[in-house]
Amino acid sequence: MNKAERSKTWRRRIGGLVLISVGLAAAGLFYLMYVNPVSGEEIVPAGHARNTASYITMPDGTRLAADVWVPPGLEASEKLPAILTTTRYTRALEMGPIFRLMVGVGEERVPNIDMADQWNTAGYALVLVDARGSGASFGQRPVEWSDAEVADLGEITEWITAQPWSDGTVGAVGISYSGNSAELSTIPAHPALRAVAPLYNDFDPQFFLAMPGGVLNRGFAETWNAGNQAFDANDVCALQDVDGLACWWAKLATPGVKPVDADPGGELLKDAVEGHETLDLASALQNVTYRDDPVTGDVTIGDISPYSRLESIEATDTPMLVRTGWLDAATTDGALSRYLTSDMPQELVIGAWNHGGEDDVDPFQPRFTFPHPTFDDQFDDLVNFFDRHLHDKSESVPVPNSIRYYTMNEGQWRTTPTWPPAEMEAQRWYLGADQALTDSPPVTAGEDEYAVDPSASSGETNRWQTNYTSDDVYYPDRAEEDARLLTYTGAPLTADLRITGTPVLSLQLSSTHADGALHVYLEDVAPDGRVTYLTEGILRLIHNVSEEASLPYEHPGPPRSFLRADAEPITPGQVTQVDMPLYATSVRLEAGHRLRIAIAGSDASAFAQYPETGAEVLTVVHSPASPSFLELPVTTD
Repeated sequence: MNKAERSKTWRRRIGGLVLISVGLAAAGLFYLMYVNPVSGEEIVPAGHARNTASYITMPDGTRLAADVWVPPGLEASEKLPAILTTTRYTRALEMGPIFRLMVGVGEERVPNIDMADQWNTAGYALVLVDARGSGASFGQRPVEWSDAEVADLGEITEWITAQPWSDGTVGAVGISYSGNSAELSTIPAHPALRAVAPLYNDFDPQFFLAMPGGVLNRGFAETWNAGNQAFDANDVCALQDVDGLACWWAKLATPGVKPVDADPGGELLKDAVEGHETLDLASALQNVTYRDDPVTGDVTIGDISPYSRLESIEATDTPMLVRTGWLDAATTDGALSRYLTSDMPQELVIGAWNHGGEDDVDPFQPRFTFPHPTFDDQFDDLVNFFDRHLHDKSESVPVPNSIRYYTMNEGQWRTTPTWPPAEMEAQRWYLGADQALTDSPPVTAGEDEYAVDPSASSGETNRWQTNYTSDDVYYPDRAEEDARLLTYTGAPLTADLRITGTPVLSLQLSSTHADGALHVYLEDVAPDGRVTYLTEGILRLIHNVSEEASLPYEHPGPPRSFLRADAEPITPGQVTQVDMPLYATSVRLEAGHRLRIAIAGSDASAFAQYPETGAEVLTVVHSPASPSFLELPVTTD
């Protein structure tokens, strides 16, 4: 070992001793500041909501951990409606001494206290539950949203109504996974459940998130699966991807899931965690290509999705507030599919939001912009929805089904009962010679070859990656990336153009391979050359068959079943018509800007590549007899 290495080793040892000393001092300070020296119980800050944590026993004996928050000073005679959120990401984390030291005296020292204060101030009790097989709850997770997990939601609702503070009414709300739980909580048909708000959830989690267009979203699947395995093992170090001293430090900040009140030593929590078994979804998806492929046993992803349970959901006629973001994976397309398929009471709100609604993702706004409306205003809208349906125990006020949507690069909200909005007209833009995009069909035949670049990427903060992290969705200037792709660009617009709906690209296409993936981007080209991402479409070519195929729900685009029986490899070298929808959007393009279609055969940011090997070449044909074109729902108002 040389002198530099010895010096580095001693610096590490001394640093470790300092960290240990700081940790021990912090632990002692925490005990004096935040723990009752007599009982050892947490001291909830004065004036904040009151919390209890206990187990709810299901009919099969499985115990589910639940936190209940009611306002401070609630009288024994006072009754409240309840808001229920059921999660598989732990209902609450235990705050360690380092975290408590950092937040300081008088600040947030109890998990979820800010959220509880909001709901309690609005006049609701808040109930947070760990789904079976996760968090501090007992049980196993052979699959997400299992029939047993859905049945639990009815039992939890019944338990809530038996509590001394309950007025007998319940609303369910959740974001993402918990949003699906909120929607599925209608299935047990408990009469106390009066309204639900699934936010940023997945009506079809297979084809609008995990496998959009049949292309495996490997990045999301692997990250989500690893997180779930860590959550269910209560392994905070694996969750933060740290080890050694960093792991020790992480545990001082957050030891893991919060145990119930009757388990101060964590023995019940330990038993619950040891019994957890969770499906390895990332591995399972390697064997899933079609809608009817099982993810485990004989259970398909469709079997556990809201769309396959829609008949049971509709039967309850429970009012539903759905909120999605234009660039949040393809959750908006799922929400629109539900809206078009079902007449049950629905209020759909679509904003320029990331996953969870905390960031504005309008690509024409500066990065890290606060959402419009703000997150607090979104909460107020949520409260108003539940107030209408359960706060005063009156009959729900019927509201006509509606879609309230935000147009990016315009800042305007509009409301429509139909999709696409009635004022939209279909406008065709033809792919032509010199890679132009024009409003006139081609007059001569031509074709463009594209050697697929497997390194092409939509970036690390795209709509698919951030669905797990809830980070800001951000696409940098795509001018450089477009040099790797086959692009068709229009002339400068003579007037502003508003696009609202589902664009559809119809290609006359041939390939050197029998399978492949299309990644198609709709973009805006500014006069200074900056290229702004608007939306995209994804399709695995073996799923191209659309004739006689049908989805299990309505969708505003060419129908595809994604069933094994309907799949068909394309014939290499033979021109095939490929009609693919792009994901729904609402955006205004300014006069002087140009419209662009960029075609790729791969997105290395997150997606599996098809074919896995071999140099694939795509050829786009455009001719008077067989034009390739983009159809846009537009208006110039």
